[in-house]
Amino acid sequence: MKKILYIAMDDVLADLAHAIEHVPPAVRAEYAANPDEIPGVFEGLKPMPGALDAFRQLSSAYHTYILSTAPWKNPGAWQHKLDWVQQHLGDVGYKRLIISPTKHLNKGDFLIDAHPNNGALPFEGEWIHFGTSQYPDWAAVLKRLLPA
Repeated sequence: MKKILYIAMDDVLADLAHAIEHVPPAVRAEYAANPDEIPGVFEGLKPMPGALDAFRQLSSAYHTYILSTAPWKNPGAWQHKLDWVQQHLGDVGYKRLIISPTKHLNKGDFLIDAHPNNGALPFEGEWIHFGTSQYPDWAAVLKRLLPA
């Protein structure tokens, strides 16, 4: 039986940090405490290097879902996240997007997430902390989850 794998979007599949860097400085300053509330910031995010291929590979070995949080005060983000999945993952991402402010409520074996907030830290399975020295990129994650 396949195990359940959740993959976060922000800074794991989609490059939110890059998008925030390209927001005008005055707008970034206005939203400094909550940059994910910048209107339109989730629209047209670029995929993280290797993310799309990794998602496809992992989807063959696991029941794979995208588990993302969308800011409550930025309702456009919800639509933009769905648009991103449809554009970049097509059929392999079909009906695989879960938006939840509390990720640890989802039952599963693995969660790949770059941030400890929104339930990644208390997740019941193994949290693969993306972007750290242990898992700096998708190659390291694939090595862990798809051993030869």
